Amino acid sequence: MSRVYMIRHGKPASTWGAQLADIDPGLDLDGRDQAKKAAEALMALPPEHRPRSVVTSPLRRCKETARPFSEMLGIEPVVEPAVAEVPAPHGMADSERGAWLRRAFATDWALIEGEIDYLLWRDRVAEAVARNAGGAIFSHFVALNAAVSVATGSNRVMNFQPDHASITVFEVENGVLKLVELGRAAVTGIL
Repeated sequence: MSRVYMIRHGKPASTWGAQLADIDPGLDLDGRDQAKKAAEALMALPPEHRPRSVVTSPLRRCKETARPFSEMLGIEPVVEPAVAEVPAPHGMADSERGAWLRRAFATDWALIEGEIDYLLWRDRVAEAVARNAGGAIFSHFVALNAAVSVATGSNRVMNFQPDHASITVFEVENGVLKLVELGRAAVTGIL
């Protein structure tokens, strides 16, 4: 049995629906501090539980959140597209994404509107998490909920509201993902 830690990215410099100067924003000052604190928490784990690898979503906010921990370990993070942000329906404007996500959060994975199979997307996130047992994965709100959904047998899209830079713990046994502990919940959430 091996643990895997899934960390939500730190607070980004911009969010959906805002006038984005950058479609892939990095972290703001609070987010950088959150990333450092998450790295310190991971390093403080007992050696037998400390992650030995670093995996990150391709998006900048996750890469920047992973950086302090990967530097502490002295290794380069591996970019894993399977733990990236949930794809919105084709052609959806950024200003519409927040409303689409709120509708998705109130339903099951198989019922999310859009042309992709979101149940399959959820399962691929969980497979990527299980495949990286023994590591730390820096990812997103919806991807974290996807992994929790599979680990708990829930079909709901939103199972919890992970705070920025919170750490959720899973165990992997025979390729099966099991939830050990949810990360710190957001005080205000993204809803």
